Amino acid sequence: MPEASRKRSALTSVSLARRRAFGFLLLPAAQFALPSAWAGASAIASTRLWPAQEYTRVIFESSTPIEHQLVVLRNPDRFVLDLARIAPSRALDELPSHVQSSDPYIAAIRIGHPSDGFLRVVLDLKTEVRPQVFSLAPVAEYGYRLVIDLYPLVALDPLMALLAQDGFDGDRETMPPKASNAPSRDARKHEAPAPPRRRITVALDPGHGGEDPGAIGRRGTCEKNVVLAIARKLSRVIEADRSMRVMLTRNDDFYVPLAERVRKARRVQADLFVSIHADAFRDASARGSSVFALSEHGATSAAAGWLAQNENAADLIGGVNLDVKDRMLARTLLDLSQTAQISDSLKVGQEVLDIIGTHNVLHKATVEQAGFAVLKAPDIPSILIETAFISNPDEELKLRNPREQQRFADSIADGIHRYFAQSPPLARA
Repeated sequence: MPEASRKRSALTSVSLARRRAFGFLLLPAAQFALPSAWAGASAIASTRLWPAQEYTRVIFESSTPIEHQLVVLRNPDRFVLDLARIAPSRALDELPSHVQSSDPYIAAIRIGHPSDGFLRVVLDLKTEVRPQVFSLAPVAEYGYRLVIDLYPLVALDPLMALLAQDGFDGDRETMPPKASNAPSRDARKHEAPAPPRRRITVALDPGHGGEDPGAIGRRGTCEKNVVLAIARKLSRVIEADRSMRVMLTRNDDFYVPLAERVRKARRVQADLFVSIHADAFRDASARGSSVFALSEHGATSAAAGWLAQNENAADLIGGVNLDVKDRMLARTLLDLSQTAQISDSLKVGQEVLDIIGTHNVLHKATVEQAGFAVLKAPDIPSILIETAFISNPDEELKLRNPREQQRFADSIADGIHRYFAQSPPLARA
């Protein structure tokens, strides 16, 4: 089998060392002395908290399914979770210390004493929220997970956030007046009115996030962190050009489902979607940058197919509530002819790949194709960039280095500019 870019499968092991690197404790229940009444109870082996403006996620993990009851209370706002047949554990005791003052939704967490077969967890809230609670089956080395997602009552709209960057007043639905060096009235009589140039919108998608760290280097470097750093730098470079603007699918450490990344890009009517990743392979000598586009009919190589399969499985690790379905999105993404989108994706992908090749060795000199779920916006040219192999010690150091991150960002931005110079986006309302 040829050496190729391959990401660690979502179904392969998530190591204990990785969890320690996150700062969360994983201890077997047997290490805790339990009263005889609780001898048959399970223990919460690990707790994690992922705060973000878009939503805050709380995770309870156990070796057995977690039975629970929940109640939302008002005045003051709080979320009461009763865990059935769950014994006290150090992981639970340490959960309150994970709460950050910057968390937009959780003010504090309190752990009660076991009573009548239940152990109570109270989330004191800063504001009224829209909760989602669901369970996840074991995957990789994750056990059974109980997930609490706390969303704002009014979901954050990526389009309104983008318009706010342009000074749009959502309440008045007007743009603020801009200073203008307008010609005199007489001069304007002889001028044909020029249509205003709209700004090009680029959707940047840092891969993985939150519960899903992505690939992990030998020095413990998490893919989700380095690709977010590169995306932030790339955003600043692109927006330095006043004819362009950027929407980030995530600008913090939380997980965004693959379909939601596509929905966000379509909501802002993006002219280009760029998903940023860092590759991994079992052979530490594998190296180089790659760019991928969507394929309707099959992968251009076995490695591309393998990579797409593993990336598409990210929702298993990241944790997605399967009871919430966007039927409109499903219809949009199903059985659509994407010939034009794929053609444009290959063009922009090759421009980006050529420029990246001036900074980093290329794993393959041409754009590869496979069925990546995150590239399936039918009306947006979409590419996935594997910046480097995080499994290669030299390239891991490069990915960790802020100067090298900036060089990756500059290279990608140059490729994007070259593409739009040759293929200006169509006018839109």
